Amino acid sequence: MSDVKQCWIDVRGAGEVAPALCQEAVHVGLDAIVADDPAVLAGLPPTVTRVLVVADAHDDPGEADLVLVTKGDPAEYADRHPGLRVGAYVDVTDPETLQAACDSVRRDPVTVLAFRDPTNIPLEIVLAAAADAHGLIVTAVPRADEASVYLSILEHGPDGLLLAPRAPGEAIRLKEAVERRSPDLELTELTVTGIRHAGTGERACVDTCTYLRQDEGILVGSRSKGMVLCVSETHPLPYMPTRPFRVNAGAIMSYTLADHEHTRYLSELTAGATVLAVGADGRTRPVTVGRIKIETRPLLSVDAVAPSGERVNVIVQDDWHVRILGPGAKVLNSTELKPGDTILGYLPQRERHVGYPIDELCYEQ
Repeated sequence: MSDVKQCWIDVRGAGEVAPALCQEAVHVGLDAIVADDPAVLAGLPPTVTRVLVVADAHDDPGEADLVLVTKGDPAEYADRHPGLRVGAYVDVTDPETLQAACDSVRRDPVTVLAFRDPTNIPLEIVLAAAADAHGLIVTAVPRADEASVYLSILEHGPDGLLLAPRAPGEAIRLKEAVERRSPDLELTELTVTGIRHAGTGERACVDTCTYLRQDEGILVGSRSKGMVLCVSETHPLPYMPTRPFRVNAGAIMSYTLADHEHTRYLSELTAGATVLAVGADGRTRPVTVGRIKIETRPLLSVDAVAPSGERVNVIVQDDWHVRILGPGAKVLNSTELKPGDTILGYLPQRERHVGYPIDELCYEQ
């Protein structure tokens, strides 16, 4: 499976709006346009793959770059048209068509799949069948906003998605959904300047629906322009089992990143929300929150400073098993930090209002 996912549109049945949909697809750089009439594909530029769906081996391919056969063996059509790329279009509606889909992904250079029922199990089966195959697999999706679901099936999803838009604008939304990535962050080495007991208060553990890696955590800070990388509970402790889904994050008023731009207070996170998991090398991925555990605990205040002079503070639970990441993914027990130690952090450049970056005067102390 490719990491670069393709975006296709299907203009069959689009009627008089088909030319506008094709123009939009070419303009935004979609990978392929699917039609069942060679005339619709005629004249399209070479920047887009022209895909013709046929039901009969005798159908004329016209100017198509790729032909998808809905009935019979694609090899028969390929024999009649040497040099033409030929694949299969399979509507999966029952066990027999599911088997046909599995056969196609192992045999044909291109397979386009459409699933009748609202379950991901058939797609999982087809993707598993294609594990050692090299053909291109494209799956039809009902709406652009469901792209992320299909792309996460068996973690990697198909090689591309096919949408049948009914109005201009939908192709753009599909492309945006497919190309959405969580960018890396530029982490900063912070120097610890002070550590002190901070009384008692409520702290939040962020329990995610994901196995976090040993060099991953979430960014937490008392101020929106400076955060510290608090590590996941993936490292063994002598008195309790690991919690590989958890970050003992900090005091409830602390900021964290919900995505690479927007902040949330820890107290605002709820089941089903997202939070940004961050690795020691700056890589990021959004993860789903399964639960927030807020409990009263002793607190510890850690002050640090960035090379730029930006002051950073984080308030965490005052306990040895709460940990912060240092350079090289070094795991540091928060209660053992001392002035001069180096920890990893992130310095957002803008102030925040209800989580959104803004430009205005704002002092946080």
